[in-house]
Amino acid sequence: MPIPPPQSARSAAPVRSDIAALAGYVPGEQPQGGKWIKLNTNENPYPPSPAVARAIVATTAGRTLAKYPDPLATVFRMRAAEVLGVQPDWILCGNGSDDLLTILVRGFVGAGECLRMPYPSYILYRTLAGIQGANCDEFHYSPDWSLDDGFAAPRAANGEDIKLAIIANPNSPSGTLIPPSRVAQLADRLPCAVVVDEAYGDFADANCLDLVKDNPRVIVTRSFSKSYALAGLRFGFAVAQPQVIEQLQKVKDSYNCDTLSIAAATAAIDDQAWLVDNRARIIATRRRLTDSMRALGFHAQESQANFVWCTHPTRPHKPIYEALKAQGILIRYMNYAGWGDGLRITVGTDDEIDAFLACIKTI
Repeated sequence: MPIPPPQSARSAAPVRSDIAALAGYVPGEQPQGGKWIKLNTNENPYPPSPAVARAIVATTAGRTLAKYPDPLATVFRMRAAEVLGVQPDWILCGNGSDDLLTILVRGFVGAGECLRMPYPSYILYRTLAGIQGANCDEFHYSPDWSLDDGFAAPRAANGEDIKLAIIANPNSPSGTLIPPSRVAQLADRLPCAVVVDEAYGDFADANCLDLVKDNPRVIVTRSFSKSYALAGLRFGFAVAQPQVIEQLQKVKDSYNCDTLSIAAATAAIDDQAWLVDNRARIIATRRRLTDSMRALGFHAQESQANFVWCTHPTRPHKPIYEALKAQGILIRYMNYAGWGDGLRITVGTDDEIDAFLACIKTI
């Protein structure tokens, strides 16, 4: 019997050819050592509601963690339904809103079919389409970050039917908001499901939750990573009409939310007073950051999120990012082919923003 070759001599099993060719999503830098001022991944700079820690501790008592979690996160859905003004069966929970976006792409877009997204926007949408073996129809924003009627065209430029449209609202990197009335117009014209990704929705002046009640094709996703300061926990939810939720439940992983995240998210959404206070604090700092960057000669986009998108008319952006990084301050340098580049700056604490502004003035 021949002796098999050593493990090191064996070639790896080939993945699908389209996966091998795919450029994977690259998250913002997450340094694990040293002292950094992190203004690059839109995390909330403040601790979550104290109720979250109490809920986690209480959940670890007894045999709770020895059992599988509730696959539908019922306790969260019941409390969230009261806060949002819907019924529990209008809510689907996920391991962060990225998990929900994955479920939605799986559920609505087959291999070889077409997903529409604005550009520039959250680049994960393109990655999810690629993983699904689907095509991505990128529709450019207007220079003022609005979407014209072409976004609602039922077919892509190559003639393919659009099976799903995703709008980040507020958008990243711009922080701009498409008014709900405009989203409603686009959704009425599109022949497919329309996902409104409201990861930053709690920082905005308006949201699209009411559209879900009026149009069964509209789905809103929310994250606990930003406004509830739980990026390290991973929890999000989608709101859609019950017949849509019923179908999406077939697509999700069996236990996509763990027991601790369900308990923590329920405690977080229950503490709306904390959310109101935190939102006001971040919006006040956002205003100061925006005004300060404009005073330094930047064009700072008026933001509805917890970050500010800045461009400079004469100074190249990447050296600014690099100089700040050398001083222990991380912001996000982003370069979009066919559009341009810029700097996305997360709203940190007042002390963090003071340190950032002092450093960038010297640059």
